Amino acid sequence: MPRRFFIKLRPMGENIRHGWAARLIGPGLRDARLWALNRRAITSAVGAGVAIAFTPVPAHLLVGLLVAMIWRLNVPAMVATLLVANPLTSVPLYFIAYRVGATLLGATPGDFHFELSWDWLLSGMGGAWKPFLLGSLICSVIGGLTAKYLLELIWRVSTVSRLNSRRGNVRNP
Repeated sequence: MPRRFFIKLRPMGENIRHGWAARLIGPGLRDARLWALNRRAITSAVGAGVAIAFTPVPAHLLVGLLVAMIWRLNVPAMVATLLVANPLTSVPLYFIAYRVGATLLGATPGDFHFELSWDWLLSGMGGAWKPFLLGSLICSVIGGLTAKYLLELIWRVSTVSRLNSRRGNVRNP
């Protein structure tokens, strides 16, 4: 089942592979290993994508593309996973990361007033940056490993189930 899902994403990959992004990034995006539909490339891309989603960097897609190119991971799976960290879901992800960090450091979560300005980014976080960064690191590692191995398990169970159903069809004609 997971492989069939990613086969449906193949046209999107072809558009990216030969589109403006390929011209912008260069020939590295045309490597066939970045578009391979094998279990290792896809499960690792999903795990890395979840890990990157929890990191507080502004350019998740760019970081994800670079990681996929360096480690030869499936680009469509990485991009699809990184879309989880869109502007609507990043606030809950980062809040969870902050709460995890505050719990681990024993800090009491205080009032948190967000203001979209450069001054707030430099001084407004106050003491919240330590729990936030620690929580981001912990959630990144645990979330990435959980996503990778959970998808790995689903993939294997699906493959074994499909194989067993084929064997059953052959034995009972």
